[in-house]
Amino acid sequence: MKILYAGSPLASAMVLRNLIEFSRSDEGKCLGVEIVGVLTNVPSARGRKKDLIPTEVAVCARENDIPVLEFEHLLAEARESVCALKPELLVTFDYGRIFGPKFLELFALGGINLHPSALPKHRGCTPVPAAILAGEKQLGVTVQKIALKTDEGDILAQSFVDLDGTETTLGLMDGDGKNSPVVEAGTQLFIQVLKNYANGRFDGKAQQGESDYTPFIKKEDGLIDWNKTAVEIDRQIRAFIPWPLCFTACHGIKLSILKAEPGKLDANSFENSEKIQNVPGTVLPYRKNVGIEIVCGGGTVLAVKELQWQGKKNMDYKSFMNGARDFIGCVLDDKINF
Repeated sequence: MKILYAGSPLASAMVLRNLIEFSRSDEGKCLGVEIVGVLTNVPSARGRKKDLIPTEVAVCARENDIPVLEFEHLLAEARESVCALKPELLVTFDYGRIFGPKFLELFALGGINLHPSALPKHRGCTPVPAAILAGEKQLGVTVQKIALKTDEGDILAQSFVDLDGTETTLGLMDGDGKNSPVVEAGTQLFIQVLKNYANGRFDGKAQQGESDYTPFIKKEDGLIDWNKTAVEIDRQIRAFIPWPLCFTACHGIKLSILKAEPGKLDANSFENSEKIQNVPGTVLPYRKNVGIEIVCGGGTVLAVKELQWQGKKNMDYKSFMNGARDFIGCVLDDKINF
């Protein structure tokens, strides 16, 4: 079973590395699993010098002597290059492009895709942030057949990752750079499906239940509305790590909130202080063992643990307070001078 793997970012590269290891194991060889090539995005310009940096998937493939195909668009030239590798099955995770009918026709066994949600829930490009924002107790991980309509293919395998309410998108997807909850679950599901395919079992089950599509995340989605509860804001912060990060404004200067913890408002915070008012966005008197507390909606408070001024390094809350004059008592808002 000759495979073309398609993907780009770190999490996808970690899955690729695991599949390469499986294909070269005795079991993988016995099943005839072979990764004959990798399809990934073209190198992108990064840094001040705008150096062209290959994707993590491209780096992984080259380290393992696997041919790499990099195309801006999947047109005739791309299809010809794929044909030359003679793949039978397309395996993809986080490639970021739609496969058209002409491209899918190149694979006798079709294509399978890893999607980190309990399909048909959270179809689309941002399923992990969507699960965190919704406060879900589990994150679904699904391998589905690739269909012409996005994320509507039959389900081939599915499992769930338990969530405790402290996870970030970065942690669930990239983990420690070697493994993560999504990578571990996704790899196991891919291997399960590859074994089924090798034994002639290709059937999946149609998706059932209510569906929704997750939207593209925009930079402005990171703006904090302090009228929301601390729980809602905490979810927003965790969902938008690593991008776009959540932020607010203090005297017109952007302030990113990188780590926090929800709590309840303590009336004692306002005693003996005429300066402090109980309005959302108010920075409360500092408590060293708690964090920088900020008033939120619904009688809640957010204890901020890590934050960053625009153009500065990120700091823990104790270091931040050492140089933050007149911060206590100010009211954070959305009036940012970019």
